[in-house]
Amino acid sequence: MILLTGATGFVGKSLCEELLKRNAPFAFQSRFGEANQSNVIREIDGNTDWSNVLKGISTVVHLAARVHVMSDSNRDPLRAYRCTNVDGTINLGRQAAAAGVRRFIFISSVKVNGESTSEGRCFRPEDPPAPKDPYGISKMEAEQGLRLLASETGMEVVIIRPPLVYGPGVKANFSALMRAVQRGIPLPLGAVHNQRSLVALDNLVDFIITCTTHPAAANQTFLVSDGQDLSTTDLVRGMAQASGVPARLLPVPVPILRLAARMFGKTDAIDRLCGNLQIDASKARNLLGWVPPVSVEEGLRRVLA
Repeated sequence: MILLTGATGFVGKSLCEELLKRNAPFAFQSRFGEANQSNVIREIDGNTDWSNVLKGISTVVHLAARVHVMSDSNRDPLRAYRCTNVDGTINLGRQAAAAGVRRFIFISSVKVNGESTSEGRCFRPEDPPAPKDPYGISKMEAEQGLRLLASETGMEVVIIRPPLVYGPGVKANFSALMRAVQRGIPLPLGAVHNQRSLVALDNLVDFIITCTTHPAAANQTFLVSDGQDLSTTDLVRGMAQASGVPARLLPVPVPILRLAARMFGKTDAIDRLCGNLQIDASKARNLLGWVPPVSVEEGLRRVLA
């Protein structure tokens, strides 16, 4: 039996649907519902009692987290991230091990590796961690705590670090960019020749399910992607093709885009649009024999569908 935390989130909902399709037995934790329901746990921190939901569970997929936000208004964001993402994760891991859970799958983030890669270089699972923001730091510390717990208890730990995940219901910058493309707004992104790794929601879900049963996944760290890196220019063209509209791209040189971004205080946004972030996902293929079931083209089409 699989326990899924964060079942009402972007990835969690899709994972629930796929587990149902595959007739895989699972239970889930949710923040929503009546307080007396055993699976309703509203706050996740170092004191959360998981005893009711861990009965009969052999595998935990831990998706629930304090998610990354662009402009965090919290006075001490690192402390807030640590409360949920570190203390909450390690607390769940300890209780899971005590309850006899065999495998604990932790959905981390590529931000543990860093924010960007230099040209011609990819992040790899074995690279020294280099998180730059509180969210990435909290995910790194949770990984470290889980590895220690695995060595102490024998519970298998699997860590998955996805890059940007896109799919039906995606929000934030990806959604804003797609809406602009659909509306035919001219975008000054026709000369951006960077390379970024993405992962379609269906591909990430399929990989998570693979890791619930594959014996070789035990105590491994994986980076996962579609296997087809894109420039921002290519991504906009793919969005336009999926939407059935022309791609209105203006070939503005990247240095001019960066200058304009500095003037308007949007340096971080332009870094994400123009910078590189590539990952080497070959470990998933070589060790587990996993192949992404969905292409980038199909993944973009499903966002719109």
